[in-house]
Amino acid sequence: CSGDLLLGALAACAQLTCQMVATAMGIPFERIEVTVEGDLDLRGTLGIAQDVPVGFQAIRVRFDVEAPQATPEQLEALREKTEQYCVVMQTLLNPPPVETRWS
Repeated sequence: CSGDLLLGALAACAQLTCQMVATAMGIPFERIEVTVEGDLDLRGTLGIAQDVPVGFQAIRVRFDVEAPQATPEQLEALREKTEQYCVVMQTLLNPPPVETRWS
């Protein structure tokens, strides 16, 4: 479904942001992998059940970071800055108004 595009965008943005932040912080890493899952009941999207909301009810983001030389403090700072600067994550956490126009 099109919701997969949203999850994919979040995963891609989070991974790229994490890699850029790690590089900027001077944290060498061997691997950064991001996995995103979401809870979506398609009965709402398909209009089958009116009491089921349209859209994700929960989204989970998992970061698997292999950075053997990083300290726990560096990894915590990496987490904070990655979440702070990931555009897609911040947009989901702090949704802006959305305006639509039809012609």
